[in-house]
Amino acid sequence: MNMTKIGAVSALAITLGATSAMADCGEVSITEMDWASSAVVTSVANFLMTQGYGCEVTIVPSSTVPALASLAETGEPDILTEVWANSTPSYEPLLTEGKLVELGNVLSDGGVEGWWIPQYLAESNPELTTLSGIMANPAAVGGRFHDCPSGWACDTINFNNFKAAGMEAAGVERFQHGSGETLATAIAAAAANQEPWFGYYWAPTSVLGKYPMVMVDMEADYSADAHTCNGDAECATPTLSPYPTSKVVTAASQAFVDREPAVADMLSKMSFTNAQMGGVLAWQDDNSASYEEAAVYFLTNNTDVWGEWLNDDAKAKLAALLK
Repeated sequence: MNMTKIGAVSALAITLGATSAMADCGEVSITEMDWASSAVVTSVANFLMTQGYGCEVTIVPSSTVPALASLAETGEPDILTEVWANSTPSYEPLLTEGKLVELGNVLSDGGVEGWWIPQYLAESNPELTTLSGIMANPAAVGGRFHDCPSGWACDTINFNNFKAAGMEAAGVERFQHGSGETLATAIAAAAANQEPWFGYYWAPTSVLGKYPMVMVDMEADYSADAHTCNGDAECATPTLSPYPTSKVVTAASQAFVDREPAVADMLSKMSFTNAQMGGVLAWQDDNSASYEEAAVYFLTNNTDVWGEWLNDDAKAKLAALLK
């Protein structure tokens, strides 16, 4: 699908705005987390809520930890997109307290997180596929661990795992990137020059689709207790533990679910496979497209998927796109 078609579909969406204004949905706030797949999810949800349900949507740029803290303290934003529940210690307590409602698994396959090296480095230096191999020869990975930005849930978990493993003493520097974009750029730059790279990343992403990576064996068994403690900035006894496959959800405040049950029902059905999301992100990157254009690309090519998320009224409003 070319960019001309994307523009035409976007224009059609604008013409549908007049019909959406007649719906009952009011003001809705939704996060746009600072990584690509979540931003695409937000753009898809924004389109459907606006054009199908008549919501007046406010997008709130954020990341996991501050977004959950804000919802706990103020009840806003209404909707949190792509929450990686296993990596967020405050998530379950907020569910228990009734401040948060889990709507559905937005990534049906779950999310994959870990520490990685490029495949070309693993092929030339297979000993680097284990954490002990890296610690024995940190120069072979450039002496650096590329970590996620401050405020992401992985920030604290990686820091505690890094500390538990004794990485600094072994000669590995922890380097935190300022954004998801610069973290991805570091991988691309290393791949272009076949240079060493070692750090954190996750799937589904266009990055792991374009640049084959090998997950480093942390040589430790997963422990739920250790993982929970590692996610706490005040963890007194960090213990090395790999990431589990994460439950990745759309969540919302209880007040929003009570106020907009039809929209909440749609969001509970909104779900992407890793292959679907990886394909959208790869298309976006190849076409230098915006998140909004990537969302329209998904919507245009997957009407059989998202059409099943809608109620009858929303289907009627979006009938021109569902043909």
